[in-house]
Amino acid sequence: MLIHAAQQQIWLYAQPVDMRKQFDGLAVLAQSQLRAQASSGDVFVFVNRKRTQIKILYYDSGGYCLWSKRLEKGRFHHVLSDSDKIGLNWTQLHCLIDGINWQKMQKNKRFRR
Repeated sequence: MLIHAAQQQIWLYAQPVDMRKQFDGLAVLAQSQLRAQASSGDVFVFVNRKRTQIKILYYDSGGYCLWSKRLEKGRFHHVLSDSDKIGLNWTQLHCLIDGINWQKMQKNKRFRR
């Protein structure tokens, strides 16, 4: 279960990650590639090359927490960005986890007076 706090920043690392990495390996990756303190309480999201696995690392109550999901079918969508460090909000994170590509969604026309 992901712990949601309003002050948390969510960072997606846009490069593929070896999913054999665990707590320490992902924490080092967050510090070296994302230039962020892994124990700051921010949320760090990593996806593998095939985009079939996702890992989420965050620090809570004196220790690292690691959340993981592996898809049996389909892929997580590729988030478009010019940077390796992509800031997300909670809605975008949940869309990514649920397979919804929010970047291609179009707003439907509505009647206005």
